[in-house]
Amino acid sequence: MSNLEAAFDTFWRTLAPDAPAPVCEYQFAPPRRWRFDRAWIAQRVAVEIQGGTWTQGAHSRPTGYTRDCQKRNAATGRGWRVFYATSDMLRDDPAAFIAQVRAAIEEAPRA
Repeated sequence: MSNLEAAFDTFWRTLAPDAPAPVCEYQFAPPRRWRFDRAWIAQRVAVEIQGGTWTQGAHSRPTGYTRDCQKRNAATGRGWRVFYATSDMLRDDPAAFIAQVRAAIEEAPRA
């Protein structure tokens, strides 16, 4: 688990204590190895935490970005609502991000 994922988990428990806990590393498109960092399966809501945005990490390089787009398209095609967080978002306003995800979970029809 990355430091950013641990930070998200802490914010989730603190800012949404009565909301359901997510499943970690949920594989949503077998046999592909694509996983969501966090997922609420019944509601088809997921969170992807994008590390390395300022250090030329995999998510910000051309090949990694292309793979991310393929994964996003596959998720959308399967009816998932995916929220993306960067380290800046979790540092600067974690409450806003958590509120967005929580609202999606609460309004989502159950699969």
